[in-house]
Amino acid sequence: MDLGLQGKKAIVTGGSLGIGKAIARELAREGADVAIVARTKETLETAARELTAEGKRRVIPITCDVTSKAQVDAMVAQAAAQLGGLHILVNSGSPPGGAATATGPIETVVDEDLLQDFNVKFVGALRCARAAIPYMKEQG
Repeated sequence: MDLGLQGKKAIVTGGSLGIGKAIARELAREGADVAIVARTKETLETAARELTAEGKRRVIPITCDVTSKAQVDAMVAQAAAQLGGLHILVNSGSPPGGAATATGPIETVVDEDLLQDFNVKFVGALRCARAAIPYMKEQG
């Protein structure tokens, strides 16, 4: 399938495992260069080597914790510099379902765990989008 992504530059948070890794794989298969982002350096580097070996596109690993604005800003700037621009952002950097103690009956939800899930899933995605938008605007 040709989605018209040849030569595009993408960031995929949560790109070292699961759905994020699968999305990064498909973007690369469609011709995009991809920065995969995660917190765990070893898993990230292993995934980057694997995805690079599968195709002819660049897949670069960048460690980042999306709960840190400074780390997100640095990650996006590094990805755009290394890839030569930025067209696509996929926010997949959070555990599916969140913390077990952040869901369930209201009487058992732990406030701190719920706030941490919110910080990663929603605010983390917002941080990434805010940092990426100027680079995406440059690419039109």
